[in-house]
This record gives sequence, C-alpha cells and structure tokens, in this order.
Amino acid sequence: MLNKKKIVKILFGTLLIGLSSVSLADMKLNGDSSSLSFFSVKKGTAGESHRIPKLSGSFTTSGDLKVVLDLKSVETKIPIRDERMNTVLFETTKHPEAILTAKINDDFSKNGIKTITTEATLEMHGVTQKIKANVMVIRTGNKLIASSLKPIIISASDFKLDAGVAKLQKLAKLPSIALSVPVNFTLVFE
Repeated sequence: MLNKKKIVKILFGTLLIGLSSVSLADMKLNGDSSSLSFFSVKKGTAGESHRIPKLSGSFTTSGDLKVVLDLKSVETKIPIRDERMNTVLFETTKHPEAILTAKINDDFSKNGIKTITTEATLEMHGVTQKIKANVMVIRTGNKLIASSLKPIIISASDFKLDAGVAKLQKLAKLPSIALSVPVNFTLVFE
C-alpha cells in the first residue's frame, strides 16, 4: 500500500512531466489575436496604414517558425484599392500567399521577455529573400507573443513588385507611390 509521501511524490512527478510537455509543445499561430500591418506613402507625403488580417502558422519545439500571409485578405479600407492590390500588385491568382520561415535557436520554455535578432526567409510573388527582424518575444503560460521592435522594410523591387506599383500609380493617377514599405507585426502562438 502506498503511503501519503509516495502518493504526493507520484502526483508531483506526474505534474512536472505534464508541465514540461506543455511548455515545450509545438504551437499554432492564433490568427485572430495576431496582426501584420504595413504603411505606404503616395504623392510624397500622404501615408496610409494597411493590414493583412488572415495569418496562419506554427512554431515548433525545434525552433522552426512558419507564418503564412493570405495576400488576398489585404485591407486598405478602400475596396477598389484592395481589389487592385490583389490583381495588379500581388497577382494573387498566381501568388496567393507570402510565406515567412525562420530557424529560432533561443529557448522560450520559461516565462519571461527576450529580445532577439533573427534572419528569416520571405517568399513572396515567386521570389525568396532573406530579411532580418528585431523581435521582442514574451512567453507567458502556454502563449508565445512575438512583436517587431522596429519595422521591417520591404522593397518592392526585391520581390518583383515594382512593375505592379507602377501600374497602381497609373490606375490611381498618382504622381508617386513609395517603393519601400515598413512592416510591423504581433504574432501570438498558443
């Protein structure tokens, strides 16, 4: 028969095993709690904020990060511009998604805040480029929250989007549209 001390040890050991498996489990991106926005400038001084609300992805125990951006979901608050960005700029019939991947070697198994700089790969519009990101990562319970510390600058020409920007400029009868945009994000993994 087991005495109380042995029962407590068994329960405590079981609890620790359970907690360690929770803290080291693969995580999925919570698209509803996550956000990705970018800022464009037209006519030299008119700035506007846009977003891509449909995000999915994962972060594995081995440090593999994957975030998928549904480019068809782009929101600019102007329906005709949303349509033009889909058909003219992103060409979503051919390239419906942008995919960000990275290998993160930091340990996030304990609650706390870390600041990291990481190199990631962004695949968009049929082009793959390396980008660097400065990120604050917060681990709390079964959540991992990653937010950009400073914007990531994406250049249209790096992803063969400059011709699409020129077409947008002509369609909207604008004197200019900036070819680089700052991107900010907050990603919540659970």
